[in-house]
Amino acid sequence: MNILLHSVYIITMDEEGPTSVINGFVIIKHGEFDQVKEGKPSQEELNNASEVINGKGKWLIPGLINTHGHLGSSLLRGAGDDIPLMKWLETVMWPNEKTFTEDIIKKAVSLAMVEMVKSGTTTFLDMYHLHMETVAQLAQESEMRAVLCRGMIGLCSEKEQRNKLSEAINLHRDVHGMNSGKITVALSPHAPYTCPPSFLQMIIEKAKENNIWIHTHLSETEEEVIKHKEQYGLRPVEHMERIGLFQVPCLVAHAVHLSDNEITILKENNVSVSHNPMSNLKLGSGIAPIPQMISKGINISLGTDSTASNNNLDMFEEVRFAALLHKGISKDPTITKTWDILRMAMENGAKALQLQQLGKIKKGYKADFLLIDPNSAHLTPWDKDRIHSHLVYSAKGFDVSDVFVQGKQLMRSKELLFLDEEKVIYEANSFLHS
Repeated sequence: MNILLHSVYIITMDEEGPTSVINGFVIIKHGEFDQVKEGKPSQEELNNASEVINGKGKWLIPGLINTHGHLGSSLLRGAGDDIPLMKWLETVMWPNEKTFTEDIIKKAVSLAMVEMVKSGTTTFLDMYHLHMETVAQLAQESEMRAVLCRGMIGLCSEKEQRNKLSEAINLHRDVHGMNSGKITVALSPHAPYTCPPSFLQMIIEKAKENNIWIHTHLSETEEEVIKHKEQYGLRPVEHMERIGLFQVPCLVAHAVHLSDNEITILKENNVSVSHNPMSNLKLGSGIAPIPQMISKGINISLGTDSTASNNNLDMFEEVRFAALLHKGISKDPTITKTWDILRMAMENGAKALQLQQLGKIKKGYKADFLLIDPNSAHLTPWDKDRIHSHLVYSAKGFDVSDVFVQGKQLMRSKELLFLDEEKVIYEANSFLHS
């Protein structure tokens, strides 16, 4: 299908500053951008298009990429506020999740997908341990781009560990590359404090054997780091390097409590970080040293974590928090840059998830993008010089009017095309009343 979308301001993210904004049109072929041009399309280009869309002056930006979440826990939104991480896990999350059926997971995942598409997320990573094949099927039906991870906690017998790892490998075998490549799979040991070194080494071995990358939580709380050093004599990042975790491509979530040496280790091993500022703040986990990591050249992406610890999946909020948080804590307004923060939610996210040709509006890149209606008071006034600023400091998820993934439209004029929003919300509410 050949789609021509005209009369839009294209924020290409291909180069920094106003020069990356084009008043023009795009042509999409086979799910990729074939042309990104300034001005108006020719009559020949219009005639050759199988579908012509008038963008009516909206902003066209790359789709947002959420690099860390737990969709299956979406129905626990608001169930455990104002509790430290470990108490929250032990008294709210894990007890509730023991009761979750496949039907509950369907409701939770569908709700998360509705929220993500409506607020402009086109790609997400889901680390969860229940019914991941069902999650894959729902992802396919939603037409979103997804990285799925069967989360593994290793505080169990070796037999159970091997069963969990087998499930994770089978998930990769069965769904990796599904839906024209939109669904991929990574291996996910939950965290060093829930996965003994021997189990982590089993996972590393299987990752190498099957050419699968790894995603895990790491150094989320100060208590976690202290206990790890007491138990193993090393800080978590130092220990993970020693046992070989970083010998395969790796994305770590949080990375809040790091020493200078650990930051160097992450850089030297090309480890990406998923920064989850809102979840880290809500759980009182601390503030990750993002400016220091950026200065070292570490790839920083953004994630929401789950709605149980955030409590929403609006990546525009995550973008704004990431920009403001570090200015405030450092008392330096220059410490974060608008361009860098936007890239975290776009190109950097794609790199963190091992996805190619994604995160820019550029010929040959996958056509994952959003349309934003700028005709709102909070986005006014604007011109090319101010669009990037507005996207970071002013835009909200409800400004998104249209969503495309791989050239396929998922939302048109705020109406979802592959998800039944009304039904999903009704069934999610029934969870509390059943």
